[in-house]
Amino acid sequence: MVSAFANPKEILANHLALKRNMLAADFGCGSGEWAAAVAEIVEHGKIYAIDLLEEPLSAARSRARVAGLENIEFAKGDIEKLIPRLRADSLDLVLMTNLLFQVKDKKAVFEEAKRVLRPGGKILVIDWKEGIAIGPAEKLSQEAVKEFAAQSGFGLIDEFAAANFHYGLVFEKL
Repeated sequence: MVSAFANPKEILANHLALKRNMLAADFGCGSGEWAAAVAEIVEHGKIYAIDLLEEPLSAARSRARVAGLENIEFAKGDIEKLIPRLRADSLDLVLMTNLLFQVKDKKAVFEEAKRVLRPGGKILVIDWKEGIAIGPAEKLSQEAVKEFAAQSGFGLIDEFAAANFHYGLVFEKL
């Protein structure tokens, strides 16, 4: 049964084959729930938690500290532009959870993911379903996300209901 809200640990376990030494980034990490879930799995790797605002980064730092997670590196950055801290072709995974409906230049976000991901690297997109009363007023359809990803050189490898209110897509860098 699909739950009301997306469960990061379940989604990561069921839709991504994460390994203990992977490198990842959480674009628009917010309070860090997804970054923390990844950090627990990639215990010998690292996840870069990136957000435009200091307030969510502070909440994410607190979450990591309470959980004893030391493999998360926090950075203030605009994911619609080049993120200097992230090297080209260096990451295995980029998370875009509850993010794309908020950004103006969605193509730029996918292009930055393309730049930082290794060949075969994955993007996990979790976003709000259209036609539901809760969540943001403006939602981005799955078809629109697929188009942005395809234009940037990503192939769809998984599509699923992430929860009652969210859809999930996994893309691979071709």
